[in-house]
Amino acid sequence: MHRTPEPEHDALLSCLDDQRTHLLLALDGLSEADLRRSVLPSGWTPLGLVNHLTIDVERFWFRVVVAGERLALPTDDAVWRVPQDRTAEDVVQCYRAEARRSDEVIRTRLLDAPSARWPLTAFPGTPDRDLRATVLHVIAETAAHAGHLDVVRELLDGHQHLVMTDFSDTDLGGRSPQEEPS
Repeated sequence: MHRTPEPEHDALLSCLDDQRTHLLLALDGLSEADLRRSVLPSGWTPLGLVNHLTIDVERFWFRVVVAGERLALPTDDAVWRVPQDRTAEDVVQCYRAEARRSDEVIRTRLLDAPSARWPLTAFPGTPDRDLRATVLHVIAETAAHAGHLDVVRELLDGHQHLVMTDFSDTDLGGRSPQEEPS
């Protein structure tokens, strides 16, 4: 099978992995109780969000759509609810394992290859995506959910993932942060 140049695969995988890492870092240090606690009216929890990304994003887009696997997936919002008897460690490990499977799907296909199975019933009227567009979609969705999790984390315990408030050592083209460009 002819492959697109490795650097593009590597760049996309690196960007996707950065977003996955950001997401998992937002969970780091939360108690089991906080991982299961909702602070939003919609009711989702940090563990529910990770479970959603595992099943509705990684598994759905890469194994079902791109690779064409026939998997039974939930058709409602059940993935957002994690049963009490399922540990946080299990949810996170399942996410990591699914991400590794996704990476393998990405590495073994051409980036301009069409989907093996486009879900017309889920997305009527939406044109099929090639692998490149699917990876970009998953990067965007993972990044958006990592941002959601950053906000939830701050609401839960005040932790902020990345705060840059001191620009005194930053070169801003010769002007101070307070100066307006001319």
